Amino acid sequence: MNLFDIIGPVMVGPSSSHTAGAAKIGNVCHKLMGEKIEKAQIYLHGSFAKTGKGHGTDKALVAGLIGLDVDDIRIPESFELAKEYGLDYSIDTIDLGDAHPNSAKIIMYGVSGAKVEVIAASLGGGRIEVCNLDGVEVNFSGESPTLIVHNIDQPGYITEVTSLLGKQGINIATMQLHRKNRGGEAVMVIECDDEVPVETRQELEAQEGIMKVSYYSPK
Repeated sequence: MNLFDIIGPVMVGPSSSHTAGAAKIGNVCHKLMGEKIEKAQIYLHGSFAKTGKGHGTDKALVAGLIGLDVDDIRIPESFELAKEYGLDYSIDTIDLGDAHPNSAKIIMYGVSGAKVEVIAASLGGGRIEVCNLDGVEVNFSGESPTLIVHNIDQPGYITEVTSLLGKQGINIATMQLHRKNRGGEAVMVIECDDEVPVETRQELEAQEGIMKVSYYSPK
């Protein structure tokens, strides 16, 4: 247990799970997109769908998508700010099956035409978990710099990625391996103790067999 478990996060309320957690989910999505988001389709599941409007979940998610932090006093004004930002968004409900009741699915389109799809859950106390990224099951909290590498499911890629991080003096805190199907697309989710420089990410993206590199920084 840490201090946040006792007193909660610094946030704009009313709810740490439905407001602060939602804002963080949106902010994580904003950073994973890696460019300005032009369009977003937001789907609310479970308790988010039933009580989210009263708790400002919809406004908090939109606020995060345009880059506002959890403690930004402008969160209640996010719909108006989204117009200024140029974000075209829609909000609907969805049934994600046995997903956490405070979950949202967000499909984003960037200015370059890139698409990112995220399913994430608010766990309470402002804590979140990203559960699915671009159709692949993942599991990371958004508390640490996180590198997500999509590659062809063949031998050697794990060694290449970890060796490059090691050469840069970047320590790996946790590493998860996922794949859609054998021999198809695999995903490495690497939470690091240090920020991963842009140059390192670009070097990874340039390697043959690396399909996509996403990055999240808590800063």
